[in-house]
This record gives sequence, structure tokens and C-alpha cells, in this order.
Amino acid sequence: MDVTIGAYIIAFFFAMNIGASGTAAAMGPAYGSGAIKRRFVAMLLVGGGAFVGALFGSEVVKTIGAGVIPESFITTEVAIIILLGATFTLFFANWIGIPLSTSEVVVGSLVGVGLAFQSLHVSNLFTIFLCWLIVPVVAFGIAYMLGRGIKNIEPKWTFLHTNSTWKKVLTALVIMTGLVESFAAGMNNVSNAVGPLVGASLISMEQALLFGGLFLGLGSMVFGSKVLETNGKKITRLSLLQGSAVSFTGGSLVIVASVFGIPVPLTQVTTSAIIGIGASNHGFQLREQMVLKQIIHVWVLSPVVSVVVSYSLMLIFIHKDVYTLFIMITVSIATLGSVRFLQLIKKERQSTHDGGSGI
Repeated sequence: MDVTIGAYIIAFFFAMNIGASGTAAAMGPAYGSGAIKRRFVAMLLVGGGAFVGALFGSEVVKTIGAGVIPESFITTEVAIIILLGATFTLFFANWIGIPLSTSEVVVGSLVGVGLAFQSLHVSNLFTIFLCWLIVPVVAFGIAYMLGRGIKNIEPKWTFLHTNSTWKKVLTALVIMTGLVESFAAGMNNVSNAVGPLVGASLISMEQALLFGGLFLGLGSMVFGSKVLETNGKKITRLSLLQGSAVSFTGGSLVIVASVFGIPVPLTQVTTSAIIGIGASNHGFQLREQMVLKQIIHVWVLSPVVSVVVSYSLMLIFIHKDVYTLFIMITVSIATLGSVRFLQLIKKERQSTHDGGSGI
């Protein structure tokens, strides 16, 4: 099979996985609040919104295609390696139902390639990392403040819940804000799939946005159900006003970032907003803490995994350096083995102490 065709297949399959992750980020609040009761309808709406948003994502595509590593290094083979490193990480996360930032895994994969070439646009990379830290915190803060206001308003304005007309208005509002966020998802995240293709000059910008958007929307309907459940119902329950606040917060922040060409973790932004709403309403519950802990672990691990995968693929297929790869694998096995050994020792000491045999 021609390597160019292989690059297209991997990129568009990756776009489908991005659509799956974006479903939870964009329509999780609407689904969790009950504005949309059927999962398929939620995935269908976010797919359409993401497709339209993708058509406006050229600035972020430019960043992914040439803003992290020099464009001259991105050949067809390198584009495939970038996409493989990111796709592997994202597909695994979707399979276990954890909302994952596609921006993190793609930038991580780009960094792995850049390390192999010993060439990175460090200043651009620093800006991206800084936004990854700041934007979710801002989302949490905005959502927390909005949540406090909603908590004071809802008990006083009882007509919002009792009057059928107002309930329909709120339902329409949360769906509309979800569509805004799905638009933001397409605008920011389509670059993660097609950016390497544009960087390698395998496809024009217009074609990249069109086909990337199509497969993004398709992925929402095919792969998105597990992630939708996690973000919509397993973190915290949302009222219609709360769901609108979450989607408005996430969507507006991501659209602003997209205008400046910055790939940001949409799922982190939305999940942070959901947690902000939950914290303003009743503090951190045990269920939310457990889900949040699991998601944070994946967020931290995902870019590291994609760095390692893409760097390893570069060593094998581009540099033909199996010796360095062997050393990497050996060090990884030794590290994992040491961590596991320490865990077993700690567990054994705890068991001894609990059994009354310790000092």
C-alpha cells in the first residue's frame, strides 16, 4: 500500500477518534442535564456542530503543521509516525471511556519527533504548555462563579422549573450552548488529525478541513457513547442552567484560543468547568474525586506516552537506531519493575501491621 494512502487512512481514523472524545466534551452537559435524553441524538448534534467548526480551523492547523517542529522535517513517513503515536494513545483512552485531550497526544507525538530530530520550536511549545495550564483553571473559576450565581437564582426563580415555557427555553439554551462548544471542538481539534498531512504537503488546507470535519462528525456517532456517559453523568449531575454555563464557558474559551491558533485541551476545559459547577453546588463529592483522579492520571500520562511512542517509531523507521531503542525499553522495564516491587513491599508491611505482627 502506498505510504500516502496509509497517511490518509491513519489521519481520518484519528479524526473519528477525536470526534468520539469531542462528543463528551461538547454534549456531555446537555446529556447530563437531561436536555437531550438519547445518546444518539447528542452524538448526532455534536457531529454536525464539529463539522461546521472544522471548516474554520485553519489557524490551529498551521500551528500543528509547522508550529511545533520545522515543517521541512515533516515528510510523509514522519506524518504517519506523528499520527500513529497520537492515534494509539487516543484509541486506548476512548476504549476505556476516559475523556482525553487530543491536543495533548498530538503535541506529545510532535515533541517525540522533534526530539528525534533534535529540533523544536521551544517558544511556541512553551506558549502551548502555558495555555494547557491556564485555560482549564480559568474554566474552573468562571464555572464556579456562574455556579454560585445559579445556586442563588434557582431557588428564587421557581418558574424556571415549574413553567413549561421556561423549561423549553432552558432546554433550547443548553442545547444551543452545546452546539457552540461542538463548533469549538471542530475548530480546534480537526487540526490534530489533518495538521501533519498539511505540514507534509499531502493535502490542501481546504480539503483537510472538509474531510477532517466529515470524519470528525462520523466518529462522534460511532465511538462516542462511553465518553459521553463519563462526562455527562459520572462526574456530576447538572441542571439545565448549569449545563448551559459549562458549555458556554468551555466553548467560548476554546474558540478564543482557536482564533490565535493555539491547540488547547477541550476536554480538560469542559471537565474543569463541570467540576467547577459541582464544587459551587455541593463541594467535592467522593464520586467526583474518584473520577477526577482517574482522568488526571490519564491527562498526565497521555502526552508522555505519545512522546515515547513517536520517538520510538522514529528510532526504528527513520534513524534505524535499534540500540537506543533497546536501552529505552530496558530502562522502562527496570523502572516499572522497581515501582511494582516497592508497591509490593509497602503492601506487605501494611498487611503485617494490620495483622498485629508489626512493631
